[in-house]
Amino acid sequence: MAANKAELDARRKRALYRACHRGTKEMDWLLGRYAKAKLESMDDEELEVFERLLNLPDPDIEHWITHAPQASPEDVGAIVGRLRVFHKLEA
Repeated sequence: MAANKAELDARRKRALYRACHRGTKEMDWLLGRYAKAKLESMDDEELEVFERLLNLPDPDIEHWITHAPQASPEDVGAIVGRLRVFHKLEA
């Protein structure tokens, strides 16, 4: 079990770095603040979805978070919704 926790911790650290170093301050802020607040409580499944989101192009992610969450791919739609609520863009 310790190996699984160590692996999960390593994935969380990588995801945090990727969320905070996107290339634009806006995306660093949108994804980085969320990651800092939520990564520690994410289980394996939630982290996997967040990692999939991090693999997508920044312009798409930014558009879904700020303008059109319904356009996000189904597999990351829930995390986009949580990002919108976190940033008070949706109730």
